[in-house]
Amino acid sequence: MLDKASKEIPTTSGTKSQIMMRLEKMVEESDIMHGAIRSIDMDGGVFGIAHSELIAKEDMQQLFEHEELSIAVIHTYIWYMYDTLMRGTELCNRFNFIAASRINTTFITKNPTSFLPFNSGNGGHWVLVAMDLSRLMVYYLDSLPGDWSKYPSMKKTVDAAILKFRSKKNYRNRKDITWVRVQYFDEYKSYSRAHLDEMKDELCQFIIDHRII
Repeated sequence: MLDKASKEIPTTSGTKSQIMMRLEKMVEESDIMHGAIRSIDMDGGVFGIAHSELIAKEDMQQLFEHEELSIAVIHTYIWYMYDTLMRGTELCNRFNFIAASRINTTFITKNPTSFLPFNSGNGGHWVLVAMDLSRLMVYYLDSLPGDWSKYPSMKKTVDAAILKFRSKKNYRNRKDITWVRVQYFDEYKSYSRAHLDEMKDELCQFIIDHRII
């Protein structure tokens, strides 16, 4: 039965890392291959409120095969980032993540300094936005080259949230919104396959360490 189940995950060209192959083997040998799901309970620090996420076989296949990533995978990576970069730091007191499933103008207005994962709707590409509404600053991290104008739905949501925030606070300042593209590495302007593989390895190790599967 396990041999049959392992064939349900297609192989890709190229070499997979040891970490990814280890997690893939764990998935192949688990009941998740036969329709089971995992409910992941994230503490209130990650999204500001308690949050649960369901992960199924399809979500893991997306991770292994570099396909369009589901909200479940993105939220798990956000949990990893929160634990690794934010928990117990001053950044945790200044910013919080908003779950992709809860993004709307009202919720953003109530969380004026926040990180938002946006799905471009174009092939399932994700962009991370950091907003500071009081300063009218919007920072965004995109693994693809280009600027925010490629994502009109994202801009529409952000603009609406800022207008609502200004109205609520009775701001008279008509200063334009400043959009800043964040680059973590000076040597490249977009992420290569190798960089994306490295990020996925970090997520795979996190899933293993937290026994999510």
